[in-house]
Amino acid sequence: MPFSPHRNDALIVIDPQNDFCANGALAVADADAIMPAIADLAATFAHVIVTQDWHPAGHSSFASSHPGATPFTTVVMPYGEQVLWPDHCVQGSHGAAFHPAVAAAVTSAGLILRKGHNPTIDSYSAFRENDRVTPTGLAGYLRDIGVTRCVLVGLAYDFCVGWSALDAVEHGFEAVVLRDLTRAIAMPLADGRTTVDETEVRFAAAGVVLA
Repeated sequence: MPFSPHRNDALIVIDPQNDFCANGALAVADADAIMPAIADLAATFAHVIVTQDWHPAGHSSFASSHPGATPFTTVVMPYGEQVLWPDHCVQGSHGAAFHPAVAAAVTSAGLILRKGHNPTIDSYSAFRENDRVTPTGLAGYLRDIGVTRCVLVGLAYDFCVGWSALDAVEHGFEAVVLRDLTRAIAMPLADGRTTVDETEVRFAAAGVVLA
C-alpha cells in the first residue's frame, strides 16, 4: 500500500548519491532500484529534506588516510569507534552528485543538508555528527516548519538512515523508516549478527516504526 503522508510529516531522503549506487566507490547492493520510487514519493510530501555526504579529500574516515588500513575495518577516533570507508562522496566529484533519478526531488526539496564535511569527524546522522555532540541544525529547522514526524528513505539502512531515525526520536520527533525504499550494507559483526540486526534491535528499543 502506498505511503500517505500526514500534514506535519517530512520526508528525509538520505544520501541518494552516485557513489552509493551501481559502480560507485561505496556501492550499496540494489540501491539504484529504489531511486525512481523515492522521487515519486517525494512529490507527495509538503516537506522534503535531502542529505548529501560531502567529504573533503583525505577525510579521517577514509581508509586511505590511515597507512596500512583497509576499508571496512575500524579504528578508534577521539569520539569513539569509526568504520574506515573507501574514499567516497568527495566534494565536487561525480560520486558526490545526486543520482539522476532523484534530480526532480532534489530540486523541489526545502533543504539540502550536507554532512561529513568536517575533516576530523564522520557524520552518519542527518541530525548530528559522529561525536554525538555537534548538531547539523536539522532539528531546529524541522521544528520551525511544524514537522512532528520524520519519514526516512535512502542509503544506507543500517548506517546513515538508521542513525538518522534514532536521532529523530531522541530529538522528540516520531520516526518511520520505509524499509522497501532503503538498502543496507549489512556488515558482519563480531557476535555473528550484522549491522542490520543491530539497527533493528535499536529501532525496537527506541520506538522507530518500520513501514
